[in-house]
Amino acid sequence: MSVPSYASSRPARTLTVSFVASTVALSACTAAARPTTATPLKTATTTVTATPGPTSTATPTPAGEVSIPDTPVGRQLRWFLNAAATPPIPEDELAAHLSAGFLAQVPPAEFNKVIQGLGGLRLDELIDVQPTALVGLVTAGARQLKLSISVDGAEKIDGLLLTLAGPPPNSPTSWDELDRRLRAVAPQVGFLAAEVTANGRCRPVHAVAPSAPRPMGSMFKLYVLGTVADRIRAGRLSWDTPLTIRPELKSLPSGELQDRPDNSTVPLREAAQLMISISDNTGADLLIDKVGRSRVEDEVRKWSGRTKLNTPFLTTRELFLLKGADYPRLARTYLSLTREGRRDYLGKTVAKTPLSKVAPWDKPRDIGSLEWFASPNDVCRAYAGLSSLDSRPLDAVMSANDAGLNLDRKEWPTVWYKGGSEPGVLTMGFLARSAQGRTYVVTAMTADPRAALDETPAASELLSLVYGSLTLLKRAS
Repeated sequence: MSVPSYASSRPARTLTVSFVASTVALSACTAAARPTTATPLKTATTTVTATPGPTSTATPTPAGEVSIPDTPVGRQLRWFLNAAATPPIPEDELAAHLSAGFLAQVPPAEFNKVIQGLGGLRLDELIDVQPTALVGLVTAGARQLKLSISVDGAEKIDGLLLTLAGPPPNSPTSWDELDRRLRAVAPQVGFLAAEVTANGRCRPVHAVAPSAPRPMGSMFKLYVLGTVADRIRAGRLSWDTPLTIRPELKSLPSGELQDRPDNSTVPLREAAQLMISISDNTGADLLIDKVGRSRVEDEVRKWSGRTKLNTPFLTTRELFLLKGADYPRLARTYLSLTREGRRDYLGKTVAKTPLSKVAPWDKPRDIGSLEWFASPNDVCRAYAGLSSLDSRPLDAVMSANDAGLNLDRKEWPTVWYKGGSEPGVLTMGFLARSAQGRTYVVTAMTADPRAALDETPAASELLSLVYGSLTLLKRAS
């Protein structure tokens, strides 16, 4: 669950810029139903520290000479660029331009703190223009950032993301260097850089503890997507199948589907896209409900040797309740039961516990026993399995978010990403296909059962390691 991307503990997150569609990783949490401190279940994304650079001399010229379309999203972009030049932005002005769901995740004071740290923005160019979304390059101080903005049906901003525009800095130039740096991230690490062969197998090139199971965080959503894609291929579902957002299936953020009206519907394709792109936890739970828990467990069995560790296969709502409601009572009882006893307990006790009972947590809780689990080898098999389905809609879903890896798309036309985090857990997994048709998977899994990871620098470091790994893989091919 993207804790909530899984709620990660992000000590510096009040100084980070990362607004993700309706959810802001700036403060990707939940309180009551959406706690205001870290809670688990979120996708790891690299964020940009909003501290002006030492040479922050760029004069904020919000719109510059770039032509911004006169559309709802264009008008909101123009407002944001101008407002960012003269913070703080009054609360009533923010309410007029940002959706209620966005402001619930990022209060005005927090939003203004980030904007003030940017020192103004200058729009350099627009690189993708859609009816309700724009992507462009902006300059903040001495740094160039990629800005993504989207609006909802009420024409208010529901997505705002700022990430570094270039590749991660200081990528390793040797496997020895990578190993040293990886082990400095967390006390428990696993890593695999592999090529996916023509017959769909993972051929390891470099690895660190590749067979040891680790907590996955929201990377478990790869199994959910694989199950859904299998049912579509079998003709049992379609990408347009409507899913009903029943109250008992709603989870906590990250995501936006939990804020939609009870018993409204969402197309399966959109739920899957949100599950991967912004790690929508309710989207994941809707899909698990649609295909059935047992079928997801079958997918785990097909792609992994961790069936026992992942049975019953938990929904994000269940994990939130077990770790956040009256902890540790529910969790301890659940963990003491047999496999069938756990299934019964989920249905008779956990399901009847309201989400309002969930309290946020910022220290690791049972990450070695109450989570979803896989080894780096398992993650590679999951990516290879998804790739073998050769589905354009699935490719579109998996390509929606590259976590700021920023590979040259001429050299790497296909890049898939899924990661996850919660206090004490940070994982990243990528599939990248080169222009020469070679397919690689790089997975980094880190954990600390005793202390929350400092997620912002840790995520930046893992991105640098992944970027360097792909360079080393391609060079060796």
